[in-house]
Amino acid sequence: MKHTRNKNYGKIKESLFPPSMFAIYLGVLFLMSGIHMGLIVLMNSAGWNNLVQTIVPIVYWGAVAVGLTLFTMKKIKNTYEEPLHKMAEATKKVANGDFSVYVPTFHTADKLNYLDIMILDFNKMVEELGSIETLKTDFVSNVSHEMKTPVAIIKNYAQLLGLEQVTDEQRKEYASFIESAAVRLSDLISNILKLNKLENQRIRPEIKAYDLCRQLCECIIQFEDTFEEKRLELNVETEDAAWIKADDSLLELVWNNLLSNAIKFTEPGGSIAVRQASHENYVTVSVSDTGCGINRNSIKYIFDKFYQGDTSHSKEGNGLGLALVKRVLELMDGDIQVISEEGKGSTFTVTLPAVSPE
Repeated sequence: MKHTRNKNYGKIKESLFPPSMFAIYLGVLFLMSGIHMGLIVLMNSAGWNNLVQTIVPIVYWGAVAVGLTLFTMKKIKNTYEEPLHKMAEATKKVANGDFSVYVPTFHTADKLNYLDIMILDFNKMVEELGSIETLKTDFVSNVSHEMKTPVAIIKNYAQLLGLEQVTDEQRKEYASFIESAAVRLSDLISNILKLNKLENQRIRPEIKAYDLCRQLCECIIQFEDTFEEKRLELNVETEDAAWIKADDSLLELVWNNLLSNAIKFTEPGGSIAVRQASHENYVTVSVSDTGCGINRNSIKYIFDKFYQGDTSHSKEGNGLGLALVKRVLELMDGDIQVISEEGKGSTFTVTLPAVSPE
């Protein structure tokens, strides 16, 4: 019997009805023909009348035909009908939103056929759909929660502004709170749109070669006032030039997010270090801080959308920054790793492919 090798499931039977089954049919028919000839010889030797000699072969072959028909029906039912009925029931459940469906295969792993492969792929598809549905539900829940806070702030302070006894100083304060909440809401929506476009590849990176060191310095300068305001010590170690091939506008998102996170989670008087180094085929950039650090349970989730390990700083962000960073680096064939110790700080290290200046 012929088999096809599948890289995921190994050997697969090419036919649901193997040649051995047709050999059984042929052998049975030959056997039945031999018995038929024996019956005729027996009836002639015994001198049975012509009517009996006519009826007996008819009944005999009728029984043979019924037996073969029932055997064939049973094989078709077991081979086709039962799997398809189970698949139809499972498909109906999935169509109604039940993603806990699982259809068992009808053969063991070493005897899989194409129906078994279809069932395995169906189970995998349902599992993926269930994961997507869970992610979608979590996403909607998180977006709703993140939007609810700034909207409530805007509503409350807008109502306060309408009161007659509010002083000019209070009006300015309330207006400042409203502006801050509006900025947070705007940033949230902007980040959601950016992440959605990146995940659906509706943003096509404009790849070009450029000097990474220059870009890092430009990004650091943008945070100069913030460093001074929080009295943070800044240590920068970069080469004169390091050339990479990437989309500079997208990578700017990466450096800005990493720097803003380092500033956000570092207490006043702490220090932040940015180090860049070139290797044979790649360039690394690390952003270190002496902030609160990340606990072991949180590290594996920090690149998930809306995840915020340190809730005390949640009002300063929306949990989308590192998700954006991760997706951008995936598009640039880059990588990011984090080393952190709770209470001592974190180091995020980005790796990007290097190119020659020429």
